[in-house]
Amino acid sequence: MLRRTRTSLVAALCCTVLGAGVAGCGGDALENWDPLASASRTPGATPISGTEKIDVAGRSVNVSCSGDPEKGGPVVILMHGAGDGLDKLAGIQKTLSERNRVCSYDRLGAGASDQPEGTQSFDDTGKILTGVLDRVAGDNPVVLAGHSLGGLIAARYAPEHQDRVKGLVLMDATPPTMANDMTKAIPESATGPAAELRAQNLAVFQGENPEKLVVPDGKVRSAGSIPVEVIQHGTPYLAAVPKYGPRLEQAWAAGQRKWLALSSDAKLTTAAKSGHYIYVDQPDVAVKAIERVTAQAARQAHGE
Repeated sequence: MLRRTRTSLVAALCCTVLGAGVAGCGGDALENWDPLASASRTPGATPISGTEKIDVAGRSVNVSCSGDPEKGGPVVILMHGAGDGLDKLAGIQKTLSERNRVCSYDRLGAGASDQPEGTQSFDDTGKILTGVLDRVAGDNPVVLAGHSLGGLIAARYAPEHQDRVKGLVLMDATPPTMANDMTKAIPESATGPAAELRAQNLAVFQGENPEKLVVPDGKVRSAGSIPVEVIQHGTPYLAAVPKYGPRLEQAWAAGQRKWLALSSDAKLTTAAKSGHYIYVDQPDVAVKAIERVTAQAARQAHGE
């Protein structure tokens, strides 16, 4: 039981830590790729329906889209956490697509997408995300809805791409200073499960994860006045860590509040009955938040 608890905690923390700065993958193809010259943004490209693989800078990226492609409003982009893939998001994507155009994708190193050629940075992950947006959204505005590491990546991407990202929903996103938070909450002198959790998560931040993504701490940059909803877990699962659990919960909660600096129109809510996987434990909370932000982004796009 202890081993299972420890493993799930590591996975959850990794998902949250891995999101402080989006990028794509290493290699010459990405370094020399100009996303503004991407042919995939050419008007008239056949809308994706279902799951298919697209080419982004010579890499195969697995993408899934559903909902009316003719709707014309913001396209919702769902972003999975570390260790997950777009298949984990299938349920919430199906629900959201009843009213919205919704897409998800596997980042390099996840799901059915190609493996990264080497260590990735946030800039690398951002290039892949840009390529995906070019293909699935074109010139339409987008709302990024990210869980855990996916939330961190979305939050790092939005300030640099305010021309197209018009809304954010962060579902228990990895805090912007998780590595520092971890070392403060669990000291180097710790032993047992807490020490193992500390070591494994710090290794993850340094790139020892399936996406080979290095996740440095960073300040929260403003994305202007776009609508932002931050949803934190209400079931204190981190408290299960012996001795240091309460500190981790406090650090996590503080990290969620830091994300409010993303926008002058940001708010924080709590999914009272949810652990880390809010869109699984309380899907109605996640769906309503994403629909609110999407509706607000649509109104702003029309100058209302």
